[in-house]
Amino acid sequence: MAPPSEPSDPSGPFDLIIFDCDGVLVDSEPLALRICVELGAELGWPLTEEEIIDRFLGRSERAVRAQIAERLGEEAAGRWGEWYRERLDLAIDTELTAVDGITEVLDAITVPHCIASSGRHAKMRRTLGRTGLYERFAGRIFSASEVARGKPEPDLFLYAASRMGVEPGRCAVIEDSQYGVRAARAAGMRSFGYAGGLTPAAWLAGDNTVVFDDMRKLPTLLTT
Repeated sequence: MAPPSEPSDPSGPFDLIIFDCDGVLVDSEPLALRICVELGAELGWPLTEEEIIDRFLGRSERAVRAQIAERLGEEAAGRWGEWYRERLDLAIDTELTAVDGITEVLDAITVPHCIASSGRHAKMRRTLGRTGLYERFAGRIFSASEVARGKPEPDLFLYAASRMGVEPGRCAVIEDSQYGVRAARAAGMRSFGYAGGLTPAAWLAGDNTVVFDDMRKLPTLLTT
């Protein structure tokens, strides 16, 4: 799947809005960050919050596991993954909220929209269900587990666009990680980098990308 070099009309309007999930729809990234700091200390790879954001945020489970296995070995990587899922599930059930303003955004957007996330389908069912957002996207949720390469490669976004029947150049991607905006650029899509979460705005900035820090501004940005 070779993406076009430029979007057909980068100023919009768009025919499809592709949302990332964690950090864009559900405010799960702070929970995941806290758990990764704990696990790194327990399993022998102390990591700062900035290091975790740089290494893990926005990457697929496969990519994160590969980094952990390279550093700690396969056995420790397996324990990390198991304990991470257990602790994150508990945190989701007791602490998770939707990203501030996202409900208003989804109410305002009339263009078709979907999700393309590095997360597993089971995780998204849990997080989106917990925050009341699952039914808004049911049947239009795509995971990195469905493609060969996760972000920052373009495969997932191209797959989502294909499944939705929209040309890549007519898609806008809403992301909160450096790997996500890089994947959108590689796919030939306009990206909107949400800097209201953990990722510094400077890490999101780049070609064909609008960086914003208030989710409620998104509907206007999409039509400007």
